[in-house]
Amino acid sequence: MTTVRQTIKTLKPGKLVMIDGDACKVQDISISVPGKHGGAKARIEAIGLFDNRHRSVVKPADTEMEVPIVEKKTAQVVAIMPPNVQLMDLESYETFDAPIPEEMKDKLVTGSEISYWIIEGRKMLMAIRSE
Repeated sequence: MTTVRQTIKTLKPGKLVMIDGDACKVQDISISVPGKHGGAKARIEAIGLFDNRHRSVVKPADTEMEVPIVEKKTAQVVAIMPPNVQLMDLESYETFDAPIPEEMKDKLVTGSEISYWIIEGRKMLMAIRSE
């Protein structure tokens, strides 16, 4: 597992965090004021990167949570077979299949270069690289 631990109060919107074993992008984080008999609480609103599910977590603000480490790589489109695309990594030359994101469905062309992320062993297409 490629994660690091980080306290909740240091997280910011746009960062990634592991919630229920899934990588999620933080949408909003609110930290309450510490009270007379307890510490500050943090509420994290996040969206899953792979399933787009909304998740909400409330924990003490000084609790540590896992933050995934993202590997950013480049690949070339070998074949388009909806709903997947076959890619070849430009460093290791390995080929693999990945689902095509909705916003890239009409823009993919065989031979073009793609930026992709590897998070927790799962591959996610991010952007078409312009040449």
